[in-house]
Parts: sequence; structure tokens; C-alpha cells
Amino acid sequence: MSSNTRRLTASSIAVASIIALAACSGTTSASSSNGSGSATIDLWTHNGGNTAELAVDQKIVDDFNASQTQYKVKLTSFPQASYNDAVVAAATAKKLPCIVDIDAPNVPNWAWAGYLAPLDLPAGTFSDQLPSTMGTVNGKVYSYGHYDVALAMFSRKSVLDAAGIRIPTVDKPWTGAEFADALAKLKATGKFPYALDLGTAGTGEWIPYAYSPFLQSFGGDLINRSDYKSADGALNGPAALKWADWMQGLVKDGYMAQKSGADSTADFVNGKSAIMYSGSWASDTVTKAFGDDAVVLPPPDFGNGPKIGGGSWQWGMTQQCSSPAAATAYLTFAHQTKYFVDFSKTLGLIPATAAAAAATTNYAAGGKDEIYLQLAKKFALVRPVTPAYPYISSVFQKATQDILSGGDPKAILDKAVSDIDTDLKQNGDYTF
Repeated sequence: MSSNTRRLTASSIAVASIIALAACSGTTSASSSNGSGSATIDLWTHNGGNTAELAVDQKIVDDFNASQTQYKVKLTSFPQASYNDAVVAAATAKKLPCIVDIDAPNVPNWAWAGYLAPLDLPAGTFSDQLPSTMGTVNGKVYSYGHYDVALAMFSRKSVLDAAGIRIPTVDKPWTGAEFADALAKLKATGKFPYALDLGTAGTGEWIPYAYSPFLQSFGGDLINRSDYKSADGALNGPAALKWADWMQGLVKDGYMAQKSGADSTADFVNGKSAIMYSGSWASDTVTKAFGDDAVVLPPPDFGNGPKIGGGSWQWGMTQQCSSPAAATAYLTFAHQTKYFVDFSKTLGLIPATAAAAAATTNYAAGGKDEIYLQLAKKFALVRPVTPAYPYISSVFQKATQDILSGGDPKAILDKAVSDIDTDLKQNGDYTF
């Protein structure tokens, strides 16, 4: 049986319980009419446990409701751990709200499954938006986000200088050979338990988000993106095998742990690694610990340019929405520059538009976090834009863990390709 999102109903939370939760929140229909005759629509978010981000969500809703009398939006938040289950259950019961937020790589699957409708926002709305923050499927925009994050490597200038290692830049990153040389030199110092921490204790979506960009820099991929009909050659070809040998070699050669500590940032700050691979979310902690000695490094170029994962949470409209005009009005209203700035200032994340970046202190030209915006602009690659992605992700997660555990890379990747191609065939290549 395929493991795509549409079939992920046998989860930790029963369908009936999720629908009951929605009912208790008063969100059992996509839209309704209040006493004044205005359309009331429901908005669901995964930010139930994130008070800072939820506060910005609520502010936009409150501002929209106060700005006019034709429509009213009602916000309901779920804990992130149960959010996707809630959406799947509501879709099955025909109880989807009008507006949902979606983790970017799931957008194609939710569109294919009939959860989402294409957006029809005013022309020019997305003219200065980071491509990684838009859910574009088959040439249609299904979602947009207010922010993104960027993967990067972190080290200390003093450590690299002492080992005679060139500090790479966005314009001149390390080559694969330079990176190998740097790790050898750092290991030789004997000052760190590991030269590198890639966060190998991470599980779930972290694995494809963090490690498939290395695969893509070697020249491989999770699937052939020309037609999304097979992973053969992309995930098990010569480039993919070079990536797998490299990942496995980092453990075999003692450069990194097969399973890192639970908190890579804390370990890096405490001197357990010389280079840490993480994201822009670690920036403040690293800077606080090392001040001007901290350096942010682009990922190495293994032959096809540095790559980082792109795409975070985004907003979309469901096909079950009975008042698309209300949903469109809200999504248009929420796209104001000031709200992108609010999210960035509150969460410290990359603003998704150029106008918003220019209006912030940290991401404007010369700002302390501008490098993350540069990395996102230059190197971000969204995960494969196919409804098959949730299944592909699960297969790649297992394959990567098996490779790190010392398994035969060719056998592991051939099995991964076979599983993915079987799923594609069973689902008619996920044709819309």
C-alpha cells in the first residue's frame, strides 16, 4: 500500500478525535454566515504550541477583521504534531476550513489529493517573492509563505586560521576537495572530538531537508525532475553513489559521529565539533557564544554548485472553501509587507520578499543576517515538486540512516529507487 499523504489516516490521532477537536473549536465548516450577513471563514494553523508565531497569525486575523465588515476570519490552532492528521481527517469528513497552512514540501501532495485550490491573487503579488517560499505546482501558485530559513555551516575564524584553512564565502565556497582537506586538518589538531557535526541525530523531514542538498550538489537527486516519473539514475546513479560513499566515509574516517548529540548547536558551542551544519535558527546562539569569531559558511560545492533546502510553512486555500472570495481577500490582505516584517522580527527568520528584507535591520544590505538571505537566493532548491514527495521522503530517510550505519550504498539506493518507482506506478505517476 502506498504511503502518500492522502492515505496517512492511520495515525496517532484517530479521525473521530480530530474532527471532535475541530468541532469543540467551533470550526466544523469551511465557512458560514453570521448575524450581520457577512461570510465567516475558518483558518487553521499548526502553531498551537508556538506562542510567538501564533501571536503574529492572530494579529493579521484581527487586523483583517477590523479592516472591513464583509468577511470575518476565525483562527484555530493545533499542535504541530497533530496538525497534518487534523487536515487529512477533516478532508476525509468534508470539514476542511477555508484557509490552512502547509509545510512546503507537502503542497503538491495536498493539491493532488484535492485539498487545495490554486490561488487567484492580484497580478504582481509575488513579483519580489523568494521562489522557495511559493508553492508552485504545474505552473499554478497554490500557496505562499511569509518566511524561509537557510541551511549553513558554522565555525570559528580563529579555529580555521590556526589550521591554515581558507574561510569560504558565498561567492567562493569550498570545493569538495577543499572541504576534505579542511576536515583532515581539523581532525589532525586533536582539539575536537569531531571535526564535523551534520546533525545525524535528526530524524524525519530533517534528513531529506539537510542531506539531499549534498546529493544534489554531487549531481544526483531524489527523483528525475524532468518528468517526476522515476528515481532511477537520479538516486542510484554514479553521482548518488559518490554522495553515499562520501556520507558513509565521514563516519568511517572519524570526521563525524554516526549519531550526533541531540543538540548540535550546544555541542558546537561546547567545543565538541569544529564545524557545525545547521540553519539560520542557530545564528543567535552561535554569535552569543563566540561573538566576532563566529563565521557562517556556505555548504561546499561538490561539482554542481552548493545547494541548500528551501521552503517552510505556507498559506493556501482549500477546495472545500464555500467562500473563495473571503479566503482570497484574506490572503491578499495578509501579503502586506508589514506582516512579512513582523514574522521576521518576531521569529528571526528570512523575510520572503525583497521589500520586507529591505525594511528589516537584520536582513537589509549590511545586516547581520543578510548572509542567510544570500544563501537562500543563490543556493536554495525546493524539494521535488511531486505529490509523491511524502513517500519519497520516507524512503530517503531510511536509506540515509542505513548508509550512515555502514550498509552497502548501491544495494540501499537500488532498493530505494525500486520502492519509489513502485509507488509511482501504483499511483499512476500521481497525475493530476
